[in-house]
Amino acid sequence: MDSFELNKIAGALLGTLLFVMGLGMLGDVIFAPHKPVVAGYALPAAEEAPKAGAAQAAAAPTVPLPQLLAKADAKKGEAQVKACAACHAFEKGGANKIGPALYGIVDRAKAAVPGFGYSAASKEAAAKGGKWDFAALDAFIANPKGYLPGTSMGYAGLKDAEKRADLLAYLRSLSDNPAPLPQ
Repeated sequence: MDSFELNKIAGALLGTLLFVMGLGMLGDVIFAPHKPVVAGYALPAAEEAPKAGAAQAAAAPTVPLPQLLAKADAKKGEAQVKACAACHAFEKGGANKIGPALYGIVDRAKAAVPGFGYSAASKEAAAKGGKWDFAALDAFIANPKGYLPGTSMGYAGLKDAEKRADLLAYLRSLSDNPAPLPQ
């Protein structure tokens, strides 16, 4: 093969590349894309979190809490806390995990476990006073983020009122001096 043949091959290759590049430029002129004013897509607005009072009203069972607690089964509640045990300790003197230890939680002051780093929302609620009574625990377990906006608890909530009553009965049993049931 002589140099003339190599020149023809190189010329054909370069000519083809030049032709393809020219087609691309011509295509850009003919079919100019529409560029949006703002990059990206408009997403629907996030739903506004309900107020704490609204969450309590929505979480209120049709049967009053004292009646549910009167027939609640602490054994069933103990079975339900297995999912909670990943973040909370339930035994007396148990160490804090991702969440505070829950032994003696019923009628304990809010954000009162020593050595636990509570969220700003929990500290603010504790500054207002109050205890974790049955009604407060019921509303919190039903919808943690609705009851206490800004809480770092990632649990979605337990919607079934009877299961919450069983859970509250178990939490009540975790005490040296269990709190009396509400009337």
